[in-house]
Amino acid sequence: MDAIKYGVFTDKSIGLLGGKSDNNNQYTSNVESGSTRTEVKHWVELFFGIKIIGMNGHRLPRKGRRKGPIMGHTMHYRRMIITLQPGYSIPPFRKKRT
Repeated sequence: MDAIKYGVFTDKSIGLLGGKSDNNNQYTSNVESGSTRTEVKHWVELFFGIKIIGMNGHRLPRKGRRKGPIMGHTMHYRRMIITLQPGYSIPPFRKKRT
């Protein structure tokens, strides 16, 4: 479960959670770059007790960071968009903020 870093809350990812389009019930999270799609699917299904019907993923571009004459890069993550079967949801995302 250490491969899943954190959930992503952008305008697009919040729209995928419960919009009026056909793309409802999609959750976005950042995972380690070395983890595979099947590993992430297995861990999410076991940990949350849900059924996944599809996953999409892409690697985020690395950003350059300079410290003096040395050029480095930020951490490299992979972003996964997980589509759940209708009727399922991930519990931490269900609560509304007040």
